[in-house]
Amino acid sequence: MARVFVTGGSGFLGSLLLAQLLADGHAVTNLDLLPSAIAHPNLDSVVGDIRDRPRLDALMRGAGHDVVFHCAALLAHGSLSPKELWSANVEGTRILARAVASAGIPSLVYISSNCLWGRGFDRPVREDDPPEPCEIYGASKCEGEKILAEHAADFTTTIIRSPTIMDEGRLGLLGILFEFIAEGRRVWVVGDGSNRYQFIYARDLIAAMLLAWQQGKGGTFGIGSDDVGTMRDSYAYVIDRAGSASRVASLPRLPTTVAMTVAHRLKLSPLGPYHARMIGSDFVFDTGRIKAELGWRPTLTNREMLFRAYRYFAANRDEIAARRGVSAHRQAADMGVIRLLKWVS
Repeated sequence: MARVFVTGGSGFLGSLLLAQLLADGHAVTNLDLLPSAIAHPNLDSVVGDIRDRPRLDALMRGAGHDVVFHCAALLAHGSLSPKELWSANVEGTRILARAVASAGIPSLVYISSNCLWGRGFDRPVREDDPPEPCEIYGASKCEGEKILAEHAADFTTTIIRSPTIMDEGRLGLLGILFEFIAEGRRVWVVGDGSNRYQFIYARDLIAAMLLAWQQGKGGTFGIGSDDVGTMRDSYAYVIDRAGSASRVASLPRLPTTVAMTVAHRLKLSPLGPYHARMIGSDFVFDTGRIKAELGWRPTLTNREMLFRAYRYFAANRDEIAARRGVSAHRQAADMGVIRLLKWVS
């Protein structure tokens, strides 16, 4: 049994990670702004902020933690101010890293993001491609990577750059897509829908996190599914498996991205600058390094994991609509002006 410290363990990915760690017999401390839905004798779940250094010291010093899984992050959705997001994601990571070093914890695994880039690529993205974030969330993740690099002499850091994480229960912006499918409305792609945008199955990501810690492998790794099909094909697969009357339809790229940008500036849409730039673009990580160095392999394709997430939504739609006080990925995002598109779909 190891002693494991998790930040953000009450969120979508964090909850699945907690369940896996507990099933493996480890003793886990979870620190999150929200309470955990998991109760277990080997889980100490604390409601608190990673920016609270005295609380971190009290939880870490002398506790003998073997690893920290840093999953906590605020997203650029809803009414959250840029100042608060930056403080939580950047200063929070800075304070956490100092506390980990002070406590002598030997390993930290950090979940970074494909939002480090705000443009598409015509080839798989490698770990040595310089980040080019276009909005604050991606910039905050980039800054977090830099902060952890400053602690190379204090503990081993593994950075896993993750695309959109999928599994049963994943909602957020996907909740909007799933509502369209559940109601048999047209599902929209921008352009012809031939772009390939990679996802990662949550349990495959957790497997990589555990491998990195157990093997003591530091460094930076891109992760994602294999056999990434087009967005049009992925949507069509879910529609077919769901038995929905929906069909995939196209929106013209330039007018759509202009409209998305204006709606965001007017605070009428949950879709930000990253989505406007990437909605019709290709983005796939080169996963050669993580496969070679960790022996990791993905188990699900984009369309398979997207259908699993939809199936959960369809089976739990009423309960999901009633949720309050849960993380952003555990509730459907507010449609805003997208509701107008729904009415004509």
